[in-house]
Order: sequence, then C-alpha cells, then structure tokens
Amino acid sequence: MRRFILILPAGPICLLLAACSSAPPPAKEQARPAAIANEQAPASYRVDLDTSKGPVTIEVTRAWAPHGADRFYNLVNSGFYDGDRFFRVVSFVVQFGINGDPSISQLWSNLTIPDDAVKQKNRRGMVTFAALGKDTRRTQVFINLKDNPSLNTQGFAPFGRVVSGMSEVVDHLYFGYGDMPPRGSGPDPTKIELQGNRYLDDKFPRLDYIKKATMQK
Repeated sequence: MRRFILILPAGPICLLLAACSSAPPPAKEQARPAAIANEQAPASYRVDLDTSKGPVTIEVTRAWAPHGADRFYNLVNSGFYDGDRFFRVVSFVVQFGINGDPSISQLWSNLTIPDDAVKQKNRRGMVTFAALGKDTRRTQVFINLKDNPSLNTQGFAPFGRVVSGMSEVVDHLYFGYGDMPPRGSGPDPTKIELQGNRYLDDKFPRLDYIKKATMQK
C-alpha cells in the first residue's frame, strides 16, 4: 500500500511539551465517499475540529489551492476525519488524515488529486496536504507549527489556515512518540492504513485525536 507522507529535509527535531489524552471512541462506519468526492467547495469555508485537547477552527480559501480545498471539503462532509489521530507531531508540523477504519482508507486509496500551484507560504498555522511525489495528494494534511520555507519550493500548496486554537490546542497535542519511520520510532502510516486505530490504540495510546470535524454553517 502506498504511503502518503510529508517529505522534509533531514535536521534536528525539537520536541514540544507532552500532555495526556483521554481514550478515544472507536472508529465508526462511514458511507462510500465516491458520490461526493468531486463536489466543488465554496470560495471560502470554515471547519471546526472538536479534538481531545479542545476546539480548533480551520478557514479554507479555495483560490489558494482549488484542488486541495475541494478535497478537504469532501473529506470533512463525508465524516472521514472523525476519530482520526494526530499521528505525527514533531517540532515543525502536526499531521493527520488516515482513517481509523482500514476499509474507509482503502476507498480513498486511488482518489488522488492534481497538484495545485503554491500561492501561499507554509507559515505557522497554514494547513497543507501531504504528498509523496507529483499529483499524489489524497487525504493526509498537516498544520505548520512554524514557518517552513523549504516546503514552498517543493510544491506543498497551503489551502487554509488555523484561525482559532493554534496556541491553545495545536501547540499542545501529544508529541512523545517522535517522528514516523524511518526518521523515528513513531506511528507507521502504512500500518495505520492496514490496521487502523487498533494499531494506534495498542502501540500509541496517548495520541490526541479528532472527535468530529464539522463544516460551519
């Protein structure tokens, strides 16, 4: 199974403050996403993330990255992010977007989207799709914890930004497991796709998670 990861240059990793999280609910079944996978998003919209650490709001601007904005819109509306873990929390990014149910991840496995031109910089608080090569964006996204200028020239196109909950919540998500392989011994994205939240509950039970992602009215 193909991984979708954020590729970053090697360098030192400074870990943030640790915090405990409560036990997450089991992943729920969801409808097949194919029927809504290509719905066009509004020019702008906001998504509320009810997380284990508190509320976070992301504002999306479609003009920044139309393909990315549309995909995120459809994923949120399908309930894809409900129950998803923040499986990669390191000094520069927080990454999420692998469904806790392997059958749901499989439904989206071939639904890649074309690259968007990079119109905004990967500054702190900006939200961007992860990728592994050209036109490989699918479901995984990351929040920049700091300015990451090297990503701008690598084709990572921000589609939104955190407008509420950055310092109060995002900065305090549990980080203690380190980076994903091969950079560290944290959660393995391939194993998450294959085994879902059962793998994370067993090996990485302190990860914070999204209780529910909701489109603001």
